[in-house]
Amino acid sequence: MSKLKNKVAVVTGAAKGIGASIAKHFAHEGAKVVVNYASSKEAADSVVKEITDHGGIAIAVQADVSNEADVNRLFEETKKTFGTLDILVNNAVFQQFLPIEQVSAEAFHKHFNVNVLGSVLTIQASLKLFGDKGGNIINVSSGASKSPMAGVSLYSSTKAALDAITISLSKELGVKNVRINSILPGATETEGAISAGVTKGSDYEKMFVANTPLGRRGQPEDIAKAAVFLASDDAAWITGEQISVSGGMFGF
Repeated sequence: MSKLKNKVAVVTGAAKGIGASIAKHFAHEGAKVVVNYASSKEAADSVVKEITDHGGIAIAVQADVSNEADVNRLFEETKKTFGTLDILVNNAVFQQFLPIEQVSAEAFHKHFNVNVLGSVLTIQASLKLFGDKGGNIINVSSGASKSPMAGVSLYSSTKAALDAITISLSKELGVKNVRINSILPGATETEGAISAGVTKGSDYEKMFVANTPLGRRGQPEDIAKAAVFLASDDAAWITGEQISVSGGMFGF
């Protein structure tokens, strides 16, 4: 319980799923965590309660990452409460399964505003709090950035853009002692996946499991453990990488 001792972390989209698991794992390793959420206040408060009940430190802060004013408020609250920032996890996401005929301008902008612009805005804000000591950024991408499937052209393209940002910024920010990496989850069992139709026993789930060498869907904690590693000093010589955490489904 010391890999992230006294570190301060902002985790976006942390009310449920992968983000919630990352927040809990970070807190277990000693980090002070800002649990960001867009609309699920009750779920975010539940994550905070679980952390604090186990002796950790966390607060919940509402902010839509696609809104610049909200992002500024999120990091102002972080500074007000904890005084600094060491780790940013960009996990907030918007995803729809849409055949190209059904793609609208609204859907396009929603995907890119949350998944790409949101990450740009949070990275800009985090750099101000990192200061001279540097910091650590983890972008939660997707195996779909490398191996897009039918029906998720918008989602896949946003994740490909996020990976490009990771690589470019690793070269730009290294001189500032800022590391940045992408985690590319495979088929992971989350509330978002279930709402998108990937339910237990569904054809989608069967397809994912059949194409995963380890023979199961991922769990949020599978991704969270990789995030702890990247956030810790164990990964001090790692930046600009795209790390697949997919049970072998995406072997890049």
